Amino acid sequence: MGEQFQGVVDNLDKLFEVLPPHIRKALEEQENIDDLIEIVMDLGRPPEIRFSKGFAMLSERVVEREDIDYVVQRVGMFTRDNRAGIERTLHRISCIRNRLGDIVGLTLRVGRAVYGTIDIIRDVIISGKNILLLGPPGVGKTTKLREVARVLSDEFQKRVIVVDTSNEIAGDGDIPHPAIGRARRMQVSSPERQHDVMIEAVENHMPEVIIVDEIGREEEARAARTIAERGVQLIATAHGTTLENLLFNPTLSDLVGGIQSVILSDEEARRRGTQKAILERKAVPTFDIVVELRDRDTVAIYHDTAQAVDLLLRGYDPEPEIRRRTKEGTVQIAEHRRRKEEFVVVPREEEPSRKVLGMPEGRMLRVYLFAISKNYMQRAIAQAKVPLEIVDDLNRADLVLTLKSRYRKRGSKIREAENRGIPVHVVRSNTYNQIQKFVHDLFGYSEASPESEESGLLEAERAARQVLKLGEPVELSPRNAFVRRLQHKIAERYNLFSQSIGEEPFRRVVIYPRSLSKDE
Repeated sequence: MGEQFQGVVDNLDKLFEVLPPHIRKALEEQENIDDLIEIVMDLGRPPEIRFSKGFAMLSERVVEREDIDYVVQRVGMFTRDNRAGIERTLHRISCIRNRLGDIVGLTLRVGRAVYGTIDIIRDVIISGKNILLLGPPGVGKTTKLREVARVLSDEFQKRVIVVDTSNEIAGDGDIPHPAIGRARRMQVSSPERQHDVMIEAVENHMPEVIIVDEIGREEEARAARTIAERGVQLIATAHGTTLENLLFNPTLSDLVGGIQSVILSDEEARRRGTQKAILERKAVPTFDIVVELRDRDTVAIYHDTAQAVDLLLRGYDPEPEIRRRTKEGTVQIAEHRRRKEEFVVVPREEEPSRKVLGMPEGRMLRVYLFAISKNYMQRAIAQAKVPLEIVDDLNRADLVLTLKSRYRKRGSKIREAENRGIPVHVVRSNTYNQIQKFVHDLFGYSEASPESEESGLLEAERAARQVLKLGEPVELSPRNAFVRRLQHKIAERYNLFSQSIGEEPFRRVVIYPRSLSKDE
């Protein structure tokens, strides 16, 4: 990624105009005003200013009732969530009331439009997938949503609607702030109605993209799933700092597929070496991609939410992609500790092959669907828990799946795939059973594939402990590519070497002690 430019618009002069003269004068004398985040005014206490790191008392003079009234009279009306704003700005004023409803405290938060802030995840944003942003307060989640709205509406000419609770994204007043570009803004009268407005946006205004800040209720999670199922791209933030704590949040876990408890029989639990009650993902995630904002210049990207959740529930690290913005403005992508794998393309035959030899371990396999149900394929992938991704661009595909009747007609897409050397696979009919069988065949699964997976992981765990104890390599049983990939991860967790040897269908993993080279 090249150099990034960021421009900032903060309208601080308009915020200063609503402050009492003595507070305004003290603020103007501050040297680091560009780093200002909040101004706090509590009755009977000195005014306080807060920065990204630390805070300071603005003056020794305490805030009086007249000072609070001065501000209240110059800002917009406070709504039911005790928030107000300044028209055509992004500043937010929140109040604290006493038991009688009188305002006794104010928090004036500086709102800034930062242009260029999404360059670190620009490729993710324009992918067309549903994206969830997570992170602690103050890392710029709302700021990034504004820039997302502007980029998608202005640069990519998409129909974008911002569902704006408390005017957090597009500012106060009837006219939205220029920071969201040509995106349209639907205001929410109270936080309890956010889910209604989300659905109304889809039903009434034909958006291509919907942007929502702070999904925090179960009703909003259900509305998000409804939007995703209607084919509208959804980009949102949610209460939570990491994918893992969101997964175990009972209110919002459905956003990433949810969790269900499965009770195993005594015999099955003994065979797997687990407790009788285990956790599994319940459904296909609402959001395809999850981005953790770890600080203003660092993000962790889970490009496949379903796969990341499955690994978390099995006790493994999903290893997100880490991106950092340097002081020079460039973006660096941290390299994963992944094995170099190759994908072997199957030569075209008159009747296409049903299997891909040399399955890539440690990477996602991409399939392009031609006259095949996307919903059926998503269900089959979720059921089999395999590293298979549906892509809409033939240029990104590792293989093509189509109907046998379409293959015989040799349409333009089929010819293009074959000319590019992309394997073409066929099923007899566009039914779930046929597509599920294709997925199982592709990954070498039998009907008992979940059992095979569990036994493969248990075998790798035992082998790793044996290698540590005896210091000698252990060769595992032949497994399909997906199970081998998880076995490699187990070896990494024990800080051991591993490699796959042999040819399909007898390809298997060998785990080596740290002191040995894999070439010995």
